[in-house]
Amino acid sequence: MRIKDIRASVHTTSIDVPLLTGKVAGYGREEQREFVFCEVETEDGLTGTALTGHFLARSVVTALQRHFLPVVTDMDAREVEAIHERVWRRINPRAMTGVVSSALSLLDIALWDINGKHSQRSVASLLGGARTELPTYVTFGFPQYDRETLAAAARLQLDQGFRALKLVVGVDPGGWREDAARIRVVRETVGDDVDIMIDANYLFTPTEAKQLCRAIEDCDITWFEEPLHQNDARAMADLRAHTRIPLAAGQMEGHRWRIRELVERQAIDILQPNACYCGGFTEARKAAHLAQIYNLPIAHGGGWPLFNMHTLAGLMNGWILEWHLGMVQVGELLFPDAPKPVNGRIAIPDRPGLGLTVDRDALQATLVPEH
Repeated sequence: MRIKDIRASVHTTSIDVPLLTGKVAGYGREEQREFVFCEVETEDGLTGTALTGHFLARSVVTALQRHFLPVVTDMDAREVEAIHERVWRRINPRAMTGVVSSALSLLDIALWDINGKHSQRSVASLLGGARTELPTYVTFGFPQYDRETLAAAARLQLDQGFRALKLVVGVDPGGWREDAARIRVVRETVGDDVDIMIDANYLFTPTEAKQLCRAIEDCDITWFEEPLHQNDARAMADLRAHTRIPLAAGQMEGHRWRIRELVERQAIDILQPNACYCGGFTEARKAAHLAQIYNLPIAHGGGWPLFNMHTLAGLMNGWILEWHLGMVQVGELLFPDAPKPVNGRIAIPDRPGLGLTVDRDALQATLVPEH
């Protein structure tokens, strides 16, 4: 079970956005065009798989191959805490994030996949096996939609069985007032018994976020995700004190100390550790345990549900999984046996590890050449 090799590569694709004509490059916002695929292999031939997003993708590949591999070669793949400790000491002693956190996420997720295959258990089971299925919400509200198309897209997702929907805010040229109008359109379309989440992706100032919250207080929003620039915990705590709308964040934090700041400053109601960015399942588990201590649920944001479903299913305070239409299409392209929600709920595969089989032809077709 000793680590023999790490292989990583950059990939890209295009997606279909419901009700829009033609393919959209990438898998979400304008900058989300690339993702990193990684495999870790042991000396006895077991291979684990992982994905992370577009952030400095080529640098993540370089970090894994030139820096991580020499540090972890010949370590036992089962000893994830020992591997993390060595990575922290030799590569990241000052707890920096970014490339290091993304690379560590890939390594760690692949190791859990290996360990699941070795033990013939799913990653969710290894993490604790709290549940075998999850509720899902669909991220459907792309900024390309005008109000009329947004309403039609919401009806389409209801017809698909979803009872919880998320839309993007903070990017419309009309500012927070247009966001408020779009949110009202969705609420009027779906009725009172459907959850609505909104996601600003760090894009509002504190004043803008307060103005939007004040304008939509009566819309029964399930949560407002990443409302403020830089996930400023101090300002988030202030916003939380001025609105009844629950706040959610944590999906893009690269280590447990940033997550701890959000929790201890009482800046959030829902914690969102994402294994593809925070350092893998090993770090996501620690974040979930921290949330348990403070009686907070963990929910999923930031995409890549085929990986993060194991965190939410494994741990007792796991709640609801994001079904991001863009990243879902990436997952279904690369992993043809990926599970899908039925009537808004998804069953966790009981196959070993992540329970995913890689389509090698699709992997090659999406590969971005090195030069």
